[in-house]
Amino acid sequence: MAVMDEEAGPRRRQVLEKPRFDGWDVGQLQDYIAELQAEIARAEIAIGARNDHRAAAEAFFKKG
Repeated sequence: MAVMDEEAGPRRRQVLEKPRFDGWDVGQLQDYIAELQAEIARAEIAIGARNDHRAAAEAFFKKG
């Protein structure tokens, strides 16, 4: 019986820790927002790639 590598299966979504904004200045808040926006863009790219892959597979197996 083969042992599955933990990396092979789907990973659990990491829960983001919600920072306390007490003591943060405007620049720090803007930097934090920029980091979050970059991560959102990265996730949107991954979604687009999966949608493109699915569309290609559907077109390949489409009957008619």
